[in-house]
Parts: sequence; structure tokens; C-alpha cells
Amino acid sequence: MKDSHVHTNISHDGISKIEDYFEHAKEKNIDEITFTEHYDDYYGIITNLKTLDVRKYQEIYYRVKDDSKVKSNFGIEIGLQPCEGVYRQIKTMVKYVDFDFIIGSSHITDRKDMAMDKSFFEGLTRKEAYLKYFKEVLANIKKYNNEFDVYGHLDYVVRYGGYLEKKIEYNEFREILDEILINLIRKDKGLEINTSGIRYGLGAPHPNKEILKRYKELGGTIITVGSDAHKVEDLGSNFDIAFEILKDCGFTEYAVFHKREPEFVKIK
Repeated sequence: MKDSHVHTNISHDGISKIEDYFEHAKEKNIDEITFTEHYDDYYGIITNLKTLDVRKYQEIYYRVKDDSKVKSNFGIEIGLQPCEGVYRQIKTMVKYVDFDFIIGSSHITDRKDMAMDKSFFEGLTRKEAYLKYFKEVLANIKKYNNEFDVYGHLDYVVRYGGYLEKKIEYNEFREILDEILINLIRKDKGLEINTSGIRYGLGAPHPNKEILKRYKELGGTIITVGSDAHKVEDLGSNFDIAFEILKDCGFTEYAVFHKREPEFVKIK
């Protein structure tokens, strides 16, 4: 199995080292890991977090990578934001660094880190907050081109906000979700199935089956599978559930990226 979303202690919230994943991959039935450390531009954001030093990450990765134990790839998870200054920074960084794979995600929305700053949700109903988030996701997809390959944990917003209902009902957000998925497909971008939602107690991966099925119905073909592991114990977690969901949606294969190009693997 190929895990295409893995964080180490190089990320601000990671625990395990790159070497730890190499040591334990085989016992997790993982034969390929794509490391995707967090890159979020925190300029103007109230936070103690610092933007990833990409060159340092690159140096560490190539120094300790060990393909004799498990094949690995040099990836990154970029927090996309539609503001022009962040866009220019990301565009320049991606131009000069040779990644195998780039996940585009939305962690900071409306210039607020939703995991750290709950003021994003203040005064908003659940539907208003989720719709605000999806509108910015759509703006990112329209603005960015070569700066990402797939969109990660598309319904990430359900983790936060404190609302009782923590599921995105497709029919409730049909119009905006269809526009998001259609724009991904038009740009030949993929969608990630991220199993961390199950670990977080949401009862489903990110995004849920309804959204994955709709992506397939609209003509989407590029799906990556990621645990979003921040420690070795979560590597490849709940991939059996993810593969069953993908098969139920009509997918027969999933993608792993090398040199920014997808290669497809049959779902067993």
C-alpha cells in the first residue's frame, strides 16, 4: 500500500522521525511513503507557529531516506490561501524546489487558522461557516495551478467549530461542492481520501463517501490515499475502509505521484 500523506517531527505537530517510518513501514503493510510536511504562510496571522524551512526539510529528507527499507517520495502539504502575497510566495517556492507530490489544503481560511483560532466560527451558523470555508477552497482552486496536485481533506472544516453536526451533507452544499469538483477535474487535479477523519471520531474519512462518489460521477479519476499520520502508529491507518469506500464509489485504482505525475495502482 502507498501512503501519500505523512508528517514527521519536521512539521510543527509531528511526533515521529523520518527514520521511524522507515523502520516500521513493513509491519504496517506500507511499501511506499510520501512525506508531506506542513507549509503554511503565517505572515499577518496571530500564531506562534513558523513557516516550514523547505530547504532544511529537503536536506534532512535526502540525508536519511532509505529506499532499501521502503520506497519514499519528497512531498509537501501546502496551505493555500487566495491572497496575492501568499500566492506569490508559494509560486516562487514551488518553482525552485523539486517535489514529487504537492497536496493543496485549506488550514487558514479568511486569514485565520481554524485549528488554532476559533474566532473564524464566531457569529456563524454551521452552514454559514462551512459555506464560507468552501468558497475559499473554490477561490484557491481557481487561483492556483502548478502549485498543487490534489486537494487534501476537502471537508477539513468539520473538525472544528464545535457544531453538533460534524458531517457535510452533499445535498446541503451541492452547488458549491459541484463547482469545486468540476474545477478540480477541469484542471486535471486530484482529490485525496484522508483517513484521519475516522481517527478523529468523525465516522468517515475526509471527504465522505457522498463527495467522493460525486467526484467520480463528474469524471474525476485521480485519487490519492493518505493517513495524515503524525506518528508511526497512524501510518496506513484505516486504509481497508478507504479502499472499500473507493470501490463502492466505482474506483478501481488510486494514484501515487512521482515527479509531480500520477502513477496508478490497482485497488486489491
